[in-house]
Amino acid sequence: MHERDRHRCFCPLKGIIDVIGKKWALLIINAIGNHGRLRFNSLMDELAGISPKTLSDTLKNLQAEGLISRESFAEIPPRVEYSLTEDGVELRKAVVPLLEWTVTRSGMNRSRRSRIAHAPT
Repeated sequence: MHERDRHRCFCPLKGIIDVIGKKWALLIINAIGNHGRLRFNSLMDELAGISPKTLSDTLKNLQAEGLISRESFAEIPPRVEYSLTEDGVELRKAVVPLLEWTVTRSGMNRSRRSRIAHAPT
């Protein structure tokens, strides 16, 4: 293996990791990706436990990063829908294996905890 193959610079991640590293960011991207388009209150329902301010702030950050788009409709009452941009779709595709790994890992951790809890002392 060449020296340059072992040492990769993840420098370009710094900016995006600040955005997607926030607690709710990837969950929001996944929820929008699951549905295609979602309104604010639908996102609140999908993400039980998130506060309106946190959702609003995270949506603004994701939009500023170019991962989601916000579309306003000239209706009464006003309607706003959020969808993934092309970059958001690509990010979601990249994150799906991480989500799958997490599910597998949480199952393994439950199994480990169960074995430890039932181990003779």
